[in-house]
Amino acid sequence: MSNILTTHVGSLPRSKELSDFLFAKDKGEKFSKSSFDEVLKNNVESVVKRQLDVGIDFVSDGEMSKISYATYIKDRIDGFSGESERRAPADLDDFPEYKEKIAKSGGTPTYTRPCCTNELKVKDETSLLQDINNFKNSLDKFNHRHAFMNSASPGVINVFMPNKFYSTEDEYLDKLSNIMAKEYEVITKSNIHVQLDCPDLALARHMNFKNLSEDEFIKRAELQIECLNSALFNVDIEQTRMHICWGNYEGPHTHDIALEKILPIILKSKIKYFLIESSNPRHAHEWKVFQDIKLPKDKVLVPGVIDSTSNFVEHPEVVADRLIQFSTVIPKDQLMAGTDCGFSTFAGFGKIDEKICYEKLHALVEGTKLASKVI
Repeated sequence: MSNILTTHVGSLPRSKELSDFLFAKDKGEKFSKSSFDEVLKNNVESVVKRQLDVGIDFVSDGEMSKISYATYIKDRIDGFSGESERRAPADLDDFPEYKEKIAKSGGTPTYTRPCCTNELKVKDETSLLQDINNFKNSLDKFNHRHAFMNSASPGVINVFMPNKFYSTEDEYLDKLSNIMAKEYEVITKSNIHVQLDCPDLALARHMNFKNLSEDEFIKRAELQIECLNSALFNVDIEQTRMHICWGNYEGPHTHDIALEKILPIILKSKIKYFLIESSNPRHAHEWKVFQDIKLPKDKVLVPGVIDSTSNFVEHPEVVADRLIQFSTVIPKDQLMAGTDCGFSTFAGFGKIDEKICYEKLHALVEGTKLASKVI
């Protein structure tokens, strides 16, 4: 009897020492490169060990080197400058007092978010190679092979760092696709799965594209999938993952687009593993969508069975129940257990206490073992 495998979305809490370096780098302040490199290496080794200690099967480098899951690319690609307009999700606009409360409580991360203001060109290829080297050295040290590394999709870069240079959005997306293709290829050629983070296909509906009609947004999403597929042209589909979420924040989520609206588009992507937010109370019912929209037999669903916005530690039985529920619409061999989102999508920011984060991952592992015995 085979066990369902476990993984998570990718980002994990960084040490304060590392976060301080990342913010200094983000602000263009001076810092010791050699000290940063050493701290980064140690943090990667530590998060790999902690994931393995709790029993996670597919581990990540925790996104230790990145200030955020999307804007890190401004350090690798020339053509970005200035600051982009911050857009609040539509659900928070409906509750302005709560939005203000979040802002005053420090619930909104502060980091540089430039726009595309010039021709995009690769300026730094060494950071990616350093990330891969740190990760592979840690994997080798602990004799582990199942691994993935997060990478920004062309669509999410467009959402967080909008175009102010190219004549059309299509041209900008196409340029991003061509440039990011190299990153995806380098990661997978290193025998590491690449995870494309794509909140542009869900969160962006009620944030950046809240003024579009639903049909207009879906057409936009289809274009973003086309650009992503183009960027993955030389990548083995067996090494690809995609993460979809409606925003890693505690809020009403009353404007979230339904999974049934975007799932047919998502399934057109050249992706093997789909990590979809499923514990969020606005989406926990959407396992039923797979009764009508069948998951292709060559793909794997990784539902989020652990919430990433609260410090509740899910009981293993709750995790098991969530997986068992999914097993009624998805075959066991096409299921993997995951989390709703990352635990630290922005360096130095996140509601989840670091120790509780790993306790939640431990609950994920224990609950998945229980479910594997039943399914």
